[in-house]
Amino acid sequence: MNYLDPEFSTLPDGWTSKKLHDVVEIHNTKRQPLNAREREGHKGIYPYCGANGVVDYIDDYRFDGEYVLIAEDGGYWGKHQPSSYIMCGKFWVNNHAHVVCAKDGETTNVFFSNIVNYLNIDPFIGGDARGKLTKAILTQLAIPLPQLTEQKKIAHILSTVQRAIEAQERIIQTTTELKKALMHKLFTEGLRNEPQKQTEIGLVPESWEIKTVGYYCDILNGYAFKSEDYVSTGGIPNFRVVNISWDGTVSMDDCKFLPKSFADSHEKYLLNKGDILFVMVGATRGKLAQIPGSILPALMNQNMWRIVPSSEGIDRDYLFHHLRRSVVGLLQEDDDQARGFFKKSDFRDIPLAIPSLEEQIEIRTGLGALETKLGQHAAKAAQLKDLFRTLLHELMTAKTRVHELELSS
Repeated sequence: MNYLDPEFSTLPDGWTSKKLHDVVEIHNTKRQPLNAREREGHKGIYPYCGANGVVDYIDDYRFDGEYVLIAEDGGYWGKHQPSSYIMCGKFWVNNHAHVVCAKDGETTNVFFSNIVNYLNIDPFIGGDARGKLTKAILTQLAIPLPQLTEQKKIAHILSTVQRAIEAQERIIQTTTELKKALMHKLFTEGLRNEPQKQTEIGLVPESWEIKTVGYYCDILNGYAFKSEDYVSTGGIPNFRVVNISWDGTVSMDDCKFLPKSFADSHEKYLLNKGDILFVMVGATRGKLAQIPGSILPALMNQNMWRIVPSSEGIDRDYLFHHLRRSVVGLLQEDDDQARGFFKKSDFRDIPLAIPSLEEQIEIRTGLGALETKLGQHAAKAAQLKDLFRTLLHELMTAKTRVHELELSS
């Protein structure tokens, strides 16, 4: 019998193994691609699902109820990476996901989805370079299963944490939308109830000036540090493009380090707290971030610019919020080639709407409060996701047993 993961070559006490077709029903015959009208951009009310989630909304549905969708494309699979998810209600599924439903008395959709997400399917992916988890392979694979009562308790625990994660993500989404609306209001109406005037960037308060980025700022290059310079211990961070997230935050998960001596030999590339960095080349050009003090000292790598205010007439935090709005237009004008790049001359010409310094500070203070709220909920969501991963491992390997626990439904 082929197990999804060699980790289960020896089953935990009280667990059994069954082939997948014995514990779930497979409904792939109803999968269909979008029709011509929907491909042309028409939107409906029913979710249209793919390998890893909802990809569109259309006018019709093929499924009604609770199902588990399993990625068929091998590109979505990987050790301990989510490769299935649950859909409820009315929806349609394309041909990139298998559609299954737990059989009564054998398993539950929630437990089944979680055990599939935990196990390693890579050895069973076949076909071309992308790979496919075919229906023929899927039905013959074996999964490890505890008794149904234990399955339900495991599912209950994991679902509780998942609901907490979803709650945080809803708050993050709502707060993000609120921030977007507030930014539009503040950058078009200001805080002084002034009459508005029409400018090249739209309506702004009458007293505001329109100046360019180049009028207020210097634009400085990073440095092309060599990979052979990296050290494994005792160095300082080399801040790279991958450390900038699209939401304007900083992540040091994939951090590389340079010798401490580089802080002296490459002093002009040392970052400061609050520095604004802008990715100007490659597939992720347009990303912006401000440097937190927590990562310093750090050096600035190539493929990004440091935007440094050279005038006392602009607040750096206000500038950061303004650029996150303004760069959207520049991105829309830019080509979509993977190695496309921005010219400094174009970036210097980006127009800025500039109120008094006092009003700038008031605006960035209000936006900063929302940024803080977003950061708090993002941190909470990250903690919950870490907890979920830990619980998933502990429960799916029976290192923690729940069959003796009394859990409320």
